[in-house]
Formats: sequence, C-alpha cells, structure tokens
Amino acid sequence: MSPIEEVNAYVREAAGLLDISDDLLTVLTTSYREVTVQVPVRLDDGRLGVYRGYRVQHNGARGPYKGGIRYHPEADIDEVRALASLMTWKTALMGLPYGGAKGGVQCDPHAMSGRELERLTRRFTNAIGHVIGVQRDIPAPDVGTNAQTMAWMMDAYSGRYGHSPAIVTGKPLELGGAPGREAATGRGVVYCLAAACRRWKLDLATLTVAVQGFGNVGSWAARELVECGARVVAVSDVSGGLHDERGLDVVALLERADRREPLAAAAGHLGDATTNTELLELDVDVLIPAALGGVLHEGNARSVQASIVVEAANHPTTPEADKLLQDAGVRILPDVLANAGGVTGSYFEWAQDIQVFQWKEDRFNAELRDVMERAFCETADFAEGRGVSLRQAAFAIGLERVAHASTLRGYV
Repeated sequence: MSPIEEVNAYVREAAGLLDISDDLLTVLTTSYREVTVQVPVRLDDGRLGVYRGYRVQHNGARGPYKGGIRYHPEADIDEVRALASLMTWKTALMGLPYGGAKGGVQCDPHAMSGRELERLTRRFTNAIGHVIGVQRDIPAPDVGTNAQTMAWMMDAYSGRYGHSPAIVTGKPLELGGAPGREAATGRGVVYCLAAACRRWKLDLATLTVAVQGFGNVGSWAARELVECGARVVAVSDVSGGLHDERGLDVVALLERADRREPLAAAAGHLGDATTNTELLELDVDVLIPAALGGVLHEGNARSVQASIVVEAANHPTTPEADKLLQDAGVRILPDVLANAGGVTGSYFEWAQDIQVFQWKEDRFNAELRDVMERAFCETADFAEGRGVSLRQAAFAIGLERVAHASTLRGYV
C-alpha cells in the first residue's frame, strides 16, 4: 500500500469501532485542499534547480490547519497526504484546536548550501502564501528543516502580509519562538513512555533503549532518557550507528551531533559499529524509531526483540508489521500519541505569539507533560475498555472528535 492507503487503513479500522457514516468517512479519508507548486531556485553555481513543493490541508473541522514542512527527496504528494492525515488525528487526540496539514519540497537539503536553502524556502513560502495564515494554516519544522527555515518562512510571509510571528512555530527564540519547543517532540516521547511505564508497573530506570535516528527528536529523547536513568545502548543516524550494552555516553554523542560529525565515525571509540537495520533487531527493552517512516515492515517485524516500540517518527510501522508485532505481544505507543509533543509545543508557541507573551521553560515543560500524560491515559483507558490496541484507540479517539466537529459544523 502507499503511505496514504496505510494511514487510511488505520482510520477505517478505527471507524469500525464507532458509529460513523460512510459519507462522513469519505470526507475524513480525503484531503480538503492540495496545493502543488513549482519551486525554481538559482543555485550557487549558476544552474537553475527546479523542485516540486506541496501543501496538503487534510481537515480543518477543529481549527486552523497545522503541520510541518519537510525537505526530503521522497517528500512526494502521496507521502505528504499521509502525513497531513496523521496530523488531523494527532491534534484531535491531544485536544488541540487544530486541523491537520503537511508540506514538503522534494529536494536534498544536505546537498544544498545555506544560501540555496534560503532561496528555496522564500520561493516556496511565496508560492503557498495564499493558503497559509495565522488563523488558517501554521507550518512548523519537520525532517530536513529547522528553526532557521522557519525564520526565513516567517520573514518571507511577513514581507507580504505584515509582521506575523505566529505564522510558523519552531522559530528561534529571538523571533518569537518558545523556550522548550525545540526539545518538545523528544521530551514528549519520553513523557509518554514514562506514563506507560507507570501504568504497566515498569521501572523506566531499569530499561535498555535503542534509538534509531539522532536528529532533533532522537537526540532529545536520548538526552531525556538518560536523565530519567534509562540505559541508552544504541543510537544511529544516516551514517550508521553505535552499540554498547553497558550504555552509551549520550553527552559525548550530543557534542558530536552539535558539530555535525557522523556517529559512524565514533565506532570503536564511543561504541561498537552497528547499522540502522541491525539496531531495529537488537535485544533491548524499548525500541524508538525516530527517523523516517516505514522502517518496521513485514520483512523485519518478526526480528524485533524489544517488548515496547515507541514511535517517535511519523508512520514508522506498516500495517503488516503492526499486526505481526501485536501478535508477538509487543506494546506499541503509536506515533499520533508518542510524538505529539511537537505539535503540542507548537500550540503553546502559537498561543504565546498571539498574546505577545513568552512563557518560562519550566511552565512549558510542565504543561507539555500534563497534555502527554492525559492523552496517554485516555488512550489506554479506551484500549483496555474496548479490548483494542493503543493505535486503534488513539485513532478512534481522534476520529470521533473530528467526526463530531464535522457534524456540528454541517460538513455532511
């Protein structure tokens, strides 16, 4: 199945637990608006690079659209549709006043200079500027983008529509960003895992963890896990990974990441070499896929030895793998729940920008923890009460809330 077909398979499965008409389900499994734009960029060597950009607005029944901007060679329309749909259910599950959207440009940001990325970002922002807005659609960072990207987006949009810091979230602090937002997705992953451990009578400090992906999300999750006393025994990035059963020196690895040094180059010094594929199959208590989607699939799901999978990445598990893992007794904290700390933190930032009032980071983190723990408990209560998986419960809760809002507004 394609990415959007896989997501819609989860949606239809959840709909079977609810009283939702076929007509409404058709609305909820398709996008409200899809914008495809050409993004021509003059490269540093004088050549003209022509890229394809997208903004998909899936559903806005509960509020303005919300979702990140991804720069990646595989960020095609089908992947962006799937990610936009996931945002709809994620924001509803977390109780945020948003709908779901996603954006992307098919490019390789690692092969582009800073000047080229700035030109690309400004051109793309101008191309989609008519469908985004502070109360219409608020982008954020995603794979291949960061706070600097959001600063360029804000500036490009503000140049046309007036100073608008709330047009994007995940910005630098100096431009209206929120203390705590950068770490929010990774911290939220650990807050969710900690809540699950309390409910399942597990001691997080005794668990071994492997983290695939050491970008913003994976690195912050690893840092938070170490602070909680857990033993991070394996991490990886695009270059490969490191493994040490005694526990890795996460602080040293974070310092390397800050210097943009590949993890694989530290093999033999900070840990034994491993691959991204091998990491998924290590004998650990907790596996955290925090990179790209589809890494757990029918071909490797039977080899997963972890008893808990925490989906820090978007859509890292295919439906086939999901069934195999559940049949094996693996507990899965689904992406629409586990990685929702990012959009929750974005909501906090957006609210602060509208009020022109910045919170302290302690308040940000306390509010984030409360939202993540409440959402986990609601999901677990539903799952246990109905005898379904956490993923089915999470999708059902989000679907029910969006369906109710759609009916109230007279969409169908």
